[in-house]
Amino acid sequence: MEAELAALAASGATTLVGLMVSESWERAKGSLARFFARRAAGEDAAGELQASSTGLDSAQAAGDASARADLQARWQQRLEDVFREDPGAAQELAGLLSELAPDASRRFVSLVSGGVNYGPAFQGSHIHGGITFNVRPDQSGPDARPLPDQVPVTTVLFSNRTAELAVLDETLGTLEGGLGPVRVGVLGGLPGVGKTTMAWRWAERARRRFPDGQLYVDFAALRTQSELATGAGADVSEALAMCLRSLPGSDSIPSSLAERTNLFRSRSAGLRILLVLDDVNQPAHVRALTPKGPGSAVLVTGRGRLGELALDGARLISVKPLDAHGGLTLLTDRCGQETVAAEPQAARRLVELCGGLPVALQVVAARLVGDDSPSMTELAAELDNEAGRLAGMALEGEESTVSAVLNPSYRLLPPDAARLYRLLGWLPVGVFDAGVAAVAADLDTARAKRLLGVLTKASLVEAGGDGRYRMHDLVRLHARERAADEEQESEQEALIGRVGTHYLVLTAFADRALRRERLRIADLSALLHGADDPFAAAGGPPALEWLDTERSAVLAVLRSAVRHELHTLVWQLAEAFTVLFLYRRYLGTWKESLELGAASAAAAADVAAEARLRSLLSRPLLDLGENGRAAAELDQAVVLAEASGHLVLRASVQEFLGRYRDLFEPSHAVEAYRRSLELNESAGEARGAAIAAFFLGCAQDTQGDHTQAMATLSRALQDLQSRQEPDRRMAARAQAAIGVVRDHLGQSEEAIGDLREAIRALKEAGATHYEAQALVQLADIAQRTSGREDLVRACLTRAVEIHEAAGSRTAEILRQRLDGLGG
Repeated sequence: MEAELAALAASGATTLVGLMVSESWERAKGSLARFFARRAAGEDAAGELQASSTGLDSAQAAGDASARADLQARWQQRLEDVFREDPGAAQELAGLLSELAPDASRRFVSLVSGGVNYGPAFQGSHIHGGITFNVRPDQSGPDARPLPDQVPVTTVLFSNRTAELAVLDETLGTLEGGLGPVRVGVLGGLPGVGKTTMAWRWAERARRRFPDGQLYVDFAALRTQSELATGAGADVSEALAMCLRSLPGSDSIPSSLAERTNLFRSRSAGLRILLVLDDVNQPAHVRALTPKGPGSAVLVTGRGRLGELALDGARLISVKPLDAHGGLTLLTDRCGQETVAAEPQAARRLVELCGGLPVALQVVAARLVGDDSPSMTELAAELDNEAGRLAGMALEGEESTVSAVLNPSYRLLPPDAARLYRLLGWLPVGVFDAGVAAVAADLDTARAKRLLGVLTKASLVEAGGDGRYRMHDLVRLHARERAADEEQESEQEALIGRVGTHYLVLTAFADRALRRERLRIADLSALLHGADDPFAAAGGPPALEWLDTERSAVLAVLRSAVRHELHTLVWQLAEAFTVLFLYRRYLGTWKESLELGAASAAAAADVAAEARLRSLLSRPLLDLGENGRAAAELDQAVVLAEASGHLVLRASVQEFLGRYRDLFEPSHAVEAYRRSLELNESAGEARGAAIAAFFLGCAQDTQGDHTQAMATLSRALQDLQSRQEPDRRMAARAQAAIGVVRDHLGQSEEAIGDLREAIRALKEAGATHYEAQALVQLADIAQRTSGREDLVRACLTRAVEIHEAAGSRTAEILRQRLDGLGG
């Protein structure tokens, strides 16, 4: 709460100080003096305000930029004290400022009216910055999946490195050289030396060598998702899931690392593909992602600790800083032969000052080709001075080199572009679109795009082919340092609040696009009212693919919001985000996002939210084999749900408890499901009651109460089918369960009919996991009756296909059973 109070006070202080130098000040100061006087008996509020205004005028006339920041800091502290002592003061000040300065006070007023949960917010259609990059199309189903072409395109001029590219040609094979074994090349070297760009460039040149496509994994983004998790396999498991989803086959991805690794080898065995693994730091990651198809190749970039891959046959290629010739070639390519030839000594000095790092040379070249550009001699002298200053500050290595180059370029930026540059350094992620940049700097998207164009021209950001932008890690570090020096401390928290709200709104819209009927504790109706829903628009991006593309960004925002104690924002975003994992089981990310959400709900003292998130957390924990933790989370969720008094939440938690007991305490599962059914009925939740009845009927059948199970499941089936929008998938599962119960009651023919119909419906719904389950159940029944060998064989054959596509070990068990049939 203290952090949110500070953000509110900072916004108010910014508005107040801005008002002091406006034409409205004379009219405003009397009302403001009365506001403060009522809360500071004996103090001269009017005199204090006037002294601040006079001092600010004098400082501005003298060019003292720091005076304004000092003044805002003093008034921020004053407002914090006022709001802490009088909670109603913020609302009163918002009303006052909205009358005196409606435009300038918009952020402060919206923050007060929306509460202090999110940080500074927007109104109406400006609640988010939109989606301004090209989200890849929906790739569900094997037939819809296009040839993977995932390696980013190089958008800066690539020059030199002919020797290194030739080594890659030799290492990873040539088109004429035949297929041969899978080969691995590892590019190593300093940050900023150009490893990633070289890998992208080689992939462009080698496109014809890999007719089945190119896959790309950025391990830097995956480490962002799993850095809090223990175990080296967390990020490689998610990398395997990404690659599997891009290859031909089913969308069903197994949960364990071993099964994903085996399935990747199986699916890649007949393919000739290139994998580019960027920013790898563990050899095991490369081994798990090495494809099996002859003629395939793996190109790795990393720094250190990858030498042992040489024992596996990998070629280690050292990428060194450009020498004088290479650096001059880059400058010539960017600036022209005549420019370099006119000042050869200065050009060589610029290469030296840049340390041969391409990232620094690109920035220098941008200076030399811009409007009113300095000569090479002038720029070299400028950078000589900067390098000396940084040396005196004891900066070392590539960071010193890049800072020496970036500082002068930064100082030449227009003020609004410089501010955007600084704030981008505070973004939790290094890849973003114009919508994210807009909310980060509190700008409209069109203006953000124009400023990003300025930064791109200066080579401070790189525009990607999909409409997103990328900041090199060293450039991002420099931007962050500038923000720390020049922005108010409270601005970072405000930025995280704005960006977090952007992602909350878009994630909430995506959640509703995918699952309209789902229990949600967060009431976001006021936040979403009037906001543009990009997923509902004609030709809008597919919600699931947007969530998948942005999942590392959402998790990074969650972490940053936790550090700034924006707890309500965290738990609401975590709740909406979980819809992704109902379709794409990135278990490490799912687990961590729910852990952050549950902890934040507890910090916000929202028992209903905490109960919901802890019950959801039990699902990835069970899939990860953390059964004891899952039980503890459910026990806590039950207590919290009961305390909340929320009937539907209590019913949901009981259902989660029943599903846990199905696995470990089957004799007690009926009790939990029956309680869930009763609570749903009391709350008037027809669909929730039908689903609870389905699970209850299955549990009753397991306990041997087949007659009661038939009655319960028949009711569930009728309720699911008779809804205004029938739930065909759950209805098919209920019909399959009825078939199993009929078999237990000795009604084999009826059981076969029910299972046949359920299998057809499940296949139409794309529910392959449950289809395979019903196929095996039908095969079991058919095998016990005479003359149905063809049906048994057909069921098992289809079930094997499904399990093999999913990489499940069950496939081998079923295949052995199928082989045992003979014929």
